[in-house]
Amino acid sequence: MEGAFLLEVSRRIKEKRIDKKLTLQELADKSNVSKGLISQIENGRSIPSLPVMFSIIQSLEMEVGDFFKDLNLVEPTIIVQKKENYEPFEKENTKGFTYQRIFTKSLQATTIDFVLLELMPNSHREEVYTEAFEFKYILSGEVDYLINGDVYSLSAGDSLFFDGRLPHVPKNRSNASCHMLIVYFFNQK
Repeated sequence: MEGAFLLEVSRRIKEKRIDKKLTLQELADKSNVSKGLISQIENGRSIPSLPVMFSIIQSLEMEVGDFFKDLNLVEPTIIVQKKENYEPFEKENTKGFTYQRIFTKSLQATTIDFVLLELMPNSHREEVYTEAFEFKYILSGEVDYLINGDVYSLSAGDSLFFDGRLPHVPKNRSNASCHMLIVYFFNQK
């Protein structure tokens, strides 16, 4: 829950700062903190203390209740990320590095399994259940992922995260192969 909370707070601060047409430095000055701290908070790399959080919210000219309104602390079991929504971010002291955050998820003790899958056109398999959370990153091609009765259409650069205990199966309805990177997160209990 803390990871989802942190990312949502980070996203909201950045979104509101941009809406107010404030630079990082301007928000930092108004909040009496450093520009670096604002950048780290917006990129989900630092958790602000309550006084800093309230100062930032006040500097954004928002009521605290409005800032936290509709904040969903229940993490979804299915997360689809389209490549156009990947979040670019910068790290300190870099030149020529282009980072894009695809996916961040806090999980307790887990075994991680990385797999490459080539899904041929017209391939077939029945729905399956996996005792793991699954992350899919589409390297090339297109795929429809059927999960728990819903269809998620993905293409190269898109990603998907879901609870593998839901019934699921990928369907390649195109004339070309689909290549994807799969990461399984198995709980160690």
